Amino acid sequence: MGEIVDKAMAWTTPTDEQQKKIPIPTAIALAVGVLLWLGSYLGLVGVLVPQQVAEIAPDQKTSAIALMSTVAMIVSTIANIVEGALSDRTRSRWGRRTPWIIAGSIGSCLCILAWAHCTEVWHVVLADSVYMIFLNMIVAPLIAVIADRTAPKYRGTMSGVYALGTCIGQYGGQAFASLFLPVPDTGFIVMAVMVLFSGPVAALFLREKSTKDMPVEKITLQTFSDNFAFPTKGARDFYLAMIGKMCIITSSFAISGYQLYILTDYIKLSGGKLQGYVTMISMIMMATAIVMCFFAGPVSDKIGRRKLPVVIAGILITIGSLVPMFTSQAFIMLVYAVVVGIGMGMFNSVDQALNIEVLPDPKTAAKDLGLLNIANNGGQVFGPIFASIVINAVGYHAVFPLAAGLALLGIVLVSFIRKVK
Repeated sequence: MGEIVDKAMAWTTPTDEQQKKIPIPTAIALAVGVLLWLGSYLGLVGVLVPQQVAEIAPDQKTSAIALMSTVAMIVSTIANIVEGALSDRTRSRWGRRTPWIIAGSIGSCLCILAWAHCTEVWHVVLADSVYMIFLNMIVAPLIAVIADRTAPKYRGTMSGVYALGTCIGQYGGQAFASLFLPVPDTGFIVMAVMVLFSGPVAALFLREKSTKDMPVEKITLQTFSDNFAFPTKGARDFYLAMIGKMCIITSSFAISGYQLYILTDYIKLSGGKLQGYVTMISMIMMATAIVMCFFAGPVSDKIGRRKLPVVIAGILITIGSLVPMFTSQAFIMLVYAVVVGIGMGMFNSVDQALNIEVLPDPKTAAKDLGLLNIANNGGQVFGPIFASIVINAVGYHAVFPLAAGLALLGIVLVSFIRKVK
């Protein structure tokens, strides 16, 4: 009987009373896992792939990136829903999340190695689409680990830990990838190795318990709807969080997705100075975001509030995104990096805790968090698409008020959430 109770406890989220301290191994798995997959991903799509596309189709580079992003979003959305739901229902000696994380890291690695040899735009689009299928095998299950293994009182801190990995991966990945601009083939190999290690390293620290004996509901029309469809009951705040998050991420990627082209075509940088600015912007945003990761999550836990830090973060992102509209001098992108870096660091630190607290059903955490992750994928796709439209219609200076307006809309939507303070 005691063994059954112990197993059941291993499969349920711990309460505040049961979890006396922060689960350090889980924190390490989250931080390192996301750092490796996200650093690799953004090093590719933010630096190496734009250069690759510019060489393949120099006159259609912005529209080619937009096409790649659109197709990737569609594939990623489907993959998030299906793979997250299947992860929730997986029963194995290695747990629910580990098999997917390992398989995703291996598949992503192979896709990147193939991606390096693309010579046509459609090759790039295909490589990115297949890559999204495997990458989301890592993303959805890894995020669900916070809901699986963290008591409510530590979720702000764990969200900050996840954000720490996100910040280093997001900005460090681009800065690191910029070192390989002169030797892109080597860059693709390095990015492939990074994502290859993400799954095994996370699994090593997670050490999931077997779920072979964990009950699983039979597939009926109702359980299929619960496990594979968008939630409908008690999901108002869930969708406000999703759309608000998508607006803020879209705002960020409207600029960062075209950062290389903004620096070359708007700021007019080239050669070593271009590489230097790519590195400086990335390092500034990473440093400011990391500082916020250490404070915003724990402070959110201390004051028991999630919305307030997210709203403040959105205001900073709005202001920082608007600044480069007023001048095309190179220094202004450094100002942008400081302000938006602080804002995104604060946002990422609290966002996952907010997401978990608006979930309609903890039993479908991976699926629903996967759906919320559509906001990330959608933002990463819509940002470059919207930016491409305004760049082609008006010019690069119009990207900045677009990004500011999107961040502002995100703040408004989050402020309407009722369930979370």
